[in-house]
Amino acid sequence: MAEKLIIVSGKRKTSIAKAIISSGTGKITVNNIPYQNLYHIHRLTIEEPIRIAKKIVKDINNYDIKVKARGGGREGQMDASRLAISKALVAKTKSEPLRKAFLKYDRHLLVADTRRKEAYKPGDSKARAKRQKSYR
Repeated sequence: MAEKLIIVSGKRKTSIAKAIISSGTGKITVNNIPYQNLYHIHRLTIEEPIRIAKKIVKDINNYDIKVKARGGGREGQMDASRLAISKALVAKTKSEPLRKAFLKYDRHLLVADTRRKEAYKPGDSKARAKRQKSYR
């Protein structure tokens, strides 16, 4: 019988990341790049859920996670990837203590941040900026 893959998605602004978790040797890639080769701040972002999971679930190195992030900017993609990895780990392990640890550390590890950019208003330069009057 073939092993069951779990596919989970995460969103941040206009970025969407899809994580595929399967049995393996602990490899984690983001857009086909091992997460250890990412920029330092991005590596730390991706490591957050992994470090929390290692404390609670001992066999975390038995899973491979492949993340594909599309859209938005680099930071949004990393936050979407972080969310997808967290959701994938909870879905694969079915661990309630892990889910609670993620929520206690940072709610955005499991719940998407739904804030979006506000639309510009007609005749104005920004979403909230209004025309100034000089009365001269």
